[in-house]
Amino acid sequence: MTGIGVEARAQGARARALAVLRIRGRALAVAMLPAAAAVILLAGGSSGHFTGHGWDLARWVTSVFAVLVLLAAGVIALVVVRARPAVTPTVAIAESAAPDLYRLVRDLADRLDVPAPSAIALTPDCDSWLEDRTHPAHGPPPPRAQDEIAGPGHHAHRRTAVAPVLVIGSPFLWWMRVGELRAVLAPVVAGTGPSAHPDIAAARRFVRGLDAAVAAAGDRGRNPVVRPLGAGIGWVARLLLRSCQVHAAEMERGVAAAAADRAQSVDYGVRIVAQEQVGLAYAGWDRLLTRVALPAWRMGRWPSRLDAGVVAALTELSRRDRLAEGFTSRLGERPACDLLEEPGAVDEAASLLAARLFHGGPAETGPDWSPVAWQEYPDEVVDRKWRTDAARLHRVLDVLGVRRTAPAADGPPADGPTADGPTLARVLNHLTGPGPAGDGEPGPHPAPRIPLGDEDEDDDLPQNPRSAALASRLGAEVAREEAGAVPAGSGGQPTGQGPDAALWDDRALPLLPLQPPRSDRELLADHVTAMVCCAAMDTVGATPGLDWLDGPTLLVDGERVTDLTPRVLSLVEDGDVVPLRTWLVEVGIRPEKPVRLG
Repeated sequence: MTGIGVEARAQGARARALAVLRIRGRALAVAMLPAAAAVILLAGGSSGHFTGHGWDLARWVTSVFAVLVLLAAGVIALVVVRARPAVTPTVAIAESAAPDLYRLVRDLADRLDVPAPSAIALTPDCDSWLEDRTHPAHGPPPPRAQDEIAGPGHHAHRRTAVAPVLVIGSPFLWWMRVGELRAVLAPVVAGTGPSAHPDIAAARRFVRGLDAAVAAAGDRGRNPVVRPLGAGIGWVARLLLRSCQVHAAEMERGVAAAAADRAQSVDYGVRIVAQEQVGLAYAGWDRLLTRVALPAWRMGRWPSRLDAGVVAALTELSRRDRLAEGFTSRLGERPACDLLEEPGAVDEAASLLAARLFHGGPAETGPDWSPVAWQEYPDEVVDRKWRTDAARLHRVLDVLGVRRTAPAADGPPADGPTADGPTLARVLNHLTGPGPAGDGEPGPHPAPRIPLGDEDEDDDLPQNPRSAALASRLGAEVAREEAGAVPAGSGGQPTGQGPDAALWDDRALPLLPLQPPRSDRELLADHVTAMVCCAAMDTVGATPGLDWLDGPTLLVDGERVTDLTPRVLSLVEDGDVVPLRTWLVEVGIRPEKPVRLG
């Protein structure tokens, strides 16, 4: 039944591919109609059937129109053929760098009776797929033996295209075991079989060419003189793309279904367990990027071992979450990253590519963009981030005219040679004191917001007027600093086993931004938290730490502080300082003592 199902689904995919090719044929026929009409009129005139002034005029008009249509069709066809299709940025893995991984994939292809992928690449994401890179703009294909890429039942001389590239999610290699990776890749590798069929390959090339032509025609950097021509080409390409959309989607569904059916005979039981690991890896990868990597990227540092961090994050998740119990017992088996000759170098290249894709960092390291190891993360990222935010907070307070020697609410004024230094008491007193935002001058009022639907008008800005004014100023300051930064996408090409930078456009970075811009309320809460942490480090000897699931954390006597955020939010949003002051007294933090800023 499995063989029958595979053949039926493959036949359906081929039928859809033929439908796409018929649309291409109809477009060619429409372009040829004026030329056919001109040939008929010219032949009729030469044979004496269509004579007279009217027929002569018709022949001239039809011939000129036919030439124009043929020229336009030729230009459109040339653009569709030569336009560079979009290619996912990846880290190329040469066979010499991972012979065991290539051997595993080829053995898997032999067992599935499909062509082996032409190459292997890694992507910093939790997904795997096949990608065609046979377009001339992507460079010459790697040399392969004909019998290695020819599909079963097809002669070598009928195959003119190289098998697609296998793209593997790099987190899979570090979290999954070898058997699990093999089971997950089985349905992906099985897709090379349908890809070898000439009709499916031709339909895919046509659809990719139309998509690339639409992108090329919409390039706003084009010469204004050529822009109208590009608009016309784009309109025709979009029309054809819409006509092919349904058939192309059904073709890809049929190809995926046929590949899944074929792969059922390989490691089916292991695949069920491996799919659970895929979901777990995605959850850990997302938390690692948003909570751990993003703060470092914003500081101009990029963690150089993200994939190794996934293992630590997921191990911590399995320790905290009962649903993940038992997953750590797998760690005694051989990890899939052992299939690489130099896993550390590959992890570093994938980590740099992740920073480019998700944040827009440069392609090479530099003074303002350098790698950071996990053991250096607390001191190099967390401590620096908190002190930089605290310094920015006090700069904004200076702009608002807030006095540095404001007396504490529960004690006498601070004195001594450093009494006018940056203190936590200055922040607390400003956010809880009555009256204007500054010393005698009203602070800026937050811009009025237009509620959308059932959205609460106070969702973004705190109800406390002083907090609202401070949050607005902080948001403007952060926006000004980000606007003045050097474009992160600039830089040279990566060296070594870097991403395939020649196959994609650096102007579109970041391709996959992780989070929308932070609201003013979030920025204010982050800055107040940073000030509290700086006071804790400078007065009671607290230390910065790294939590694999929550990112930067404060350690007091070696214990992670978990209840600071709600206390800060109570101050920022409601002006209630009691919960935070109670915690400061319990820990022994003196808010009137000056702290060291970034």
